[in-house]
Amino acid sequence: MSDNKAALSAFREEVSAWMSANVPSDPGFLLPLTFLEVGTEQQLDFLREWQHKLWSAGYLGMHWPSEYGGQGADPSYQYIVDKELAKHNAPIIFNTIGLNWVGPLLLDMGTDEEKAKYIKNILSGEEIWCQGFSEPDHGSDLGAVQTRAVRDGDDYVVNGSKIWTTLGNYADHMILLARTNTNTERKYDGLSFFLSPMKIDGVEAHPIRKVTGEYGFNQTYFTDARIPASCLMGEEGGGWMVAMKTLEYERGVTAGQASGYWGVTIQVDDMIEELSKLEHDGEPLLSDPVVRDDLVGFIMEAKALSLTGRRSGIPALTSDYPMGLALSVKYRGTEYERRMKQYTASKQGAQSALYVGDADAVSGGFWQRAYFSNFGATIGGGTTQVQANIVAEHVLGLPK
Repeated sequence: MSDNKAALSAFREEVSAWMSANVPSDPGFLLPLTFLEVGTEQQLDFLREWQHKLWSAGYLGMHWPSEYGGQGADPSYQYIVDKELAKHNAPIIFNTIGLNWVGPLLLDMGTDEEKAKYIKNILSGEEIWCQGFSEPDHGSDLGAVQTRAVRDGDDYVVNGSKIWTTLGNYADHMILLARTNTNTERKYDGLSFFLSPMKIDGVEAHPIRKVTGEYGFNQTYFTDARIPASCLMGEEGGGWMVAMKTLEYERGVTAGQASGYWGVTIQVDDMIEELSKLEHDGEPLLSDPVVRDDLVGFIMEAKALSLTGRRSGIPALTSDYPMGLALSVKYRGTEYERRMKQYTASKQGAQSALYVGDADAVSGGFWQRAYFSNFGATIGGGTTQVQANIVAEHVLGLPK
């Protein structure tokens, strides 16, 4: 065994032992399946404490520079931590927008002052971030953003509305895309990117109730909100480029995220285990040849996604279309998980209509909740339809 393999193996044992000793037990209330469902102060406090504990142990953002709260380690160490988090059924790491989009963006494009000001507090969980891109009338067409930011002395005065601002009602900061110029030839050139404070006058976040009964999304209103001009990231009018780089991190096209453990991991093995408990016409469900054939399809697709993900990390195999595989994995992966959860719930017969809290719900309604919650993943970072168009244009070379 090489020295590196031996070191990684020893590290895995260390992390596993730490998880066994420190992963909190059931808190006695419903925890979110992903960062998109953090909807109560009780959940927030619990998850913030867990994230801080994980970071204090040195197991979060391990490959980020040590001067900003990381460990300066190889990314393979964080990969091991994420795998052990899933293995030990640990609570999710909730500050995902900060950890996986804002942090990598700042390390890539931020000034030294911005890095020093924000990154450590993102890792520790002391400061929460949300995203202000989509608008009620301009969801997938970010170039059509209408929220205005008008320069007034040392401030920008912001007016407008943002939608689907996950964690917006708890956030300390927002990555905000706003229009600073309405007289440009290209609509993209009038946009600017801000690291905007949230807890100021003129900013209100209104929680949106989901079909699951949970919260997490918000609509955020800006009414003559004054944000310091120093919050502008990059140049005025250069926001489109920064926003597109942010989406690369959100979609997993570009590496650098602090952790991949933003949601409860559900594998095809979990699906098979669940279906093995069910019967149809008095016979084990898994004895049905049609169901067995369906499961083979899910297993093959899971393996294909895994191998594609590994291939995307080998530059020699992605040189023609560097972002193509990552974009397709986001598209196919989120849709695969949605279908897997839907299929599992559908095999529960009449009980598939029951949900969390119903006395006779199979597995407490877990699969129904997981299915509904999965829609957020198919929409965030660009809907399934948008992802398909991007792959068609930029990978297959098809016309718009």
